[in-house]
Amino acid sequence: MTSIADIEIQADGTGTGELFEAVPSLTCEMERVIASSGHGLWLSGPSKDAIETALGDASAVGAYSLINSDEDRWLYDIEFKPDILDFFEVVIEEGGTVLSASASSGTWLLSIRFVDRESVSTLYDRLDDEGATPTIVRLFDLAEETQSQCGLTARQYETLVAAIDHGYFEIPREVSMQELSEELGISHQALSERLRRAYRALVTAELNVSEEETVAPPVPSS
Repeated sequence: MTSIADIEIQADGTGTGELFEAVPSLTCEMERVIASSGHGLWLSGPSKDAIETALGDASAVGAYSLINSDEDRWLYDIEFKPDILDFFEVVIEEGGTVLSASASSGTWLLSIRFVDRESVSTLYDRLDDEGATPTIVRLFDLAEETQSQCGLTARQYETLVAAIDHGYFEIPREVSMQELSEELGISHQALSERLRRAYRALVTAELNVSEEETVAPPVPSS
């Protein structure tokens, strides 16, 4: 059964540890699609000059290049040196899929999908052996979470996961609705309706309101 684990990892001892030491106000967020051998990370907090100084001084960073910018944050493609702990690669090697990853104050929070709970245990042990100090913040099986908390059907969940994996929710979008519908083998209209129902289920569950409460009151006549 598919499991989702939210795991905290201390940046110390990883490729990003020196960056947080140099600029403690730094925040990082993983880019969903990485088109090179490195990792796409959105960096923000300090100035661009301070970030690039930290990248240039970090002994763990082999190379970096600016890819994009968005207001007060910058997307860098970063390659870490081979002898540095790269927890993204460790997750992949242990069969996990990183759904999201962000860091602040020297701590990473990763949401990872696994095929089973045994894989979660294997990854935890490996990260611990590597000195990454992992902490499992949350662990749940997909079927439990989908039906009891999120209120999503299996198809709605699969559609949302596919949308995330293909970059539909990125800014800018990395796949159009038409392209995503073709990937899923359904019509554009069916995809649109499925996404809207999924959004409604998620928002209703998150805000803890009933279906009746989500119905807008009638507009009074003038």
